Amino acid sequence: MTTLWTQLTGILMQGHQVASRPSAAYPYSSLEKQKPYFKSLGLDLSLYFNGTLNISIAPLEFEMTQPELTFPLVEWTNLHPPETFSFSRCKVWFERKAYEGWVYYPHPETKKTHFQNPSLIEVITYEIANIKYGDSIKIEVNPQEITIKQECL
Repeated sequence: MTTLWTQLTGILMQGHQVASRPSAAYPYSSLEKQKPYFKSLGLDLSLYFNGTLNISIAPLEFEMTQPELTFPLVEWTNLHPPETFSFSRCKVWFERKAYEGWVYYPHPETKKTHFQNPSLIEVITYEIANIKYGDSIKIEVNPQEITIKQECL
């Protein structure tokens, strides 16, 4: 079955900066630490950059409704309780080049900190040369797995 992607235009925003490097919250890159757990559960992210792109699609919001993969209560650190993660394939377009990747969704109901706005989509993909905060970026998501809606007022 062919996926009919929904394409959105967003702006690259600075995130909490815990996925890509050690921080006040973690003495390591959280994504680098999580990758072996995800691999053991069936999702190999080893070829992707150790960080996430934080793409604002405001005033739209997204909801992860039927993700391709969900890993409940992953015990990836001893610094807080286990977290649930969902993933949906996506494509990111920057400077007319496509990069395959995954929408990365740590479920807020299992998180202690670093909550994201529902207008901010986190993406794991390959390293993208010359990209910087404030750049316009296109993202294609699977509408069978992710619902896009107008911001609730």
